[in-house]
Amino acid sequence: MKPPRVTDTTLRDGSHAMRHQFTREQVRAVVQALDAAGVPVIEVTHGDGLAGSSIQYGFSGTDEMALIEEARNSATKARIAALLLPGIGTRKELKEAVARGIQVVRIATQCTEADISQQHFGLAKEMGLEAVGFLMMAHMRPPEFLAGQARLMESYGADCVYVVDSAGALLPDGAATRVRALRQALRVGVGFHAHNNLGLAIGNTLAAVEAGADQVDGTLRGLGAGAGNAATELLAATLDKLGLNPGLDVFALLDAAEFVVAPFIPFQPIPDRDAIAIGYAGVYSTFLLHAKRLGQQYGVDPLEILVELGRRKTVAGQEDWILDVALDLANQRTAGI
Repeated sequence: MKPPRVTDTTLRDGSHAMRHQFTREQVRAVVQALDAAGVPVIEVTHGDGLAGSSIQYGFSGTDEMALIEEARNSATKARIAALLLPGIGTRKELKEAVARGIQVVRIATQCTEADISQQHFGLAKEMGLEAVGFLMMAHMRPPEFLAGQARLMESYGADCVYVVDSAGALLPDGAATRVRALRQALRVGVGFHAHNNLGLAIGNTLAAVEAGADQVDGTLRGLGAGAGNAATELLAATLDKLGLNPGLDVFALLDAAEFVVAPFIPFQPIPDRDAIAIGYAGVYSTFLLHAKRLGQQYGVDPLEILVELGRRKTVAGQEDWILDVALDLANQRTAGI
């Protein structure tokens, strides 16, 4: 095993828990703390990536390009990354993000749709960016299938391809077998991105590292969609105890989590009742807050909404289905079905 490169995505995945209301001051403080602690890559965008600020996904409190620029100006060593979901972000936003200072782009597709990312990888490489592929909702397909999708991304120019447990539904063996399949299939790097809906974000990440992951993700305080992500400070501590610390200052990260991030977060993501349901049912983690809000609005238990979304096998981009399900369940209750 070798120490993995750690990307902190507090300022992107954490945007979901923040309802996309990060300020310049918060971005500056987080980037400076992470940079000083030796984190090599910091991701900054709307939770749903470039151009995610919308009525469907939630409007940003501050323009994401301004936040990217703030991050780049605040970092002395760390590289600034952005997420792009083809169909949401376009070439226009990617070009502007490069002008504002990103050096890494992480291009995310549903794990069955790697073929829609070809032009985005092509543009990223033309612009001299490090390009990372994200295969979202990786629990929905077996390892061999994911390896085939990863090979497509590699052929388009990906420098690394991630197994992304968007629903926090994987168990350690499932994380390891998927990472191992990509490791055997690819010449480029392999990454793993965890969510904590079943309380396994750190365990799954360590299983991924043992299986050969070159890159892994975390967020300070685990701030992220659903029950959050693998906590960067916890990840640093456990990697250090394994003798796999990639150069992170564990105590500086503990301070960053406790004294920089904790004071401004609206709540601490944990595997509560509804978040566990997301992992159990295999539902996209970002659906959690939407389901809670609509459940309250229409008098429906969010647990019922999430289980039904899992039965329908919903994926990222189908957020409108959450409202449909809430209305269906409310109508059934009214009709006494």
